[in-house]
Amino acid sequence: MFKVGQKVRQEFGVQTMEIIGFEEDLIENVITQWEDEIGNVLTGKFSDTQLNVVEDESLTVVDTNNN
Repeated sequence: MFKVGQKVRQEFGVQTMEIIGFEEDLIENVITQWEDEIGNVLTGKFSDTQLNVVEDESLTVVDTNNN
């Protein structure tokens, strides 16, 4: 479904994140990284059902969960 390097957002979020890896044995298995408004680089883990692919840097997202 997802691949390393893709840009994603949480279902109701506006922060664009980049997928940097996966942990297949965990429920929250998609590892993402993003930069906050003051320049800190943050890393987080999310379930693939919480994320949507970002087509561009606007607020438009692609619903990968068929909702």
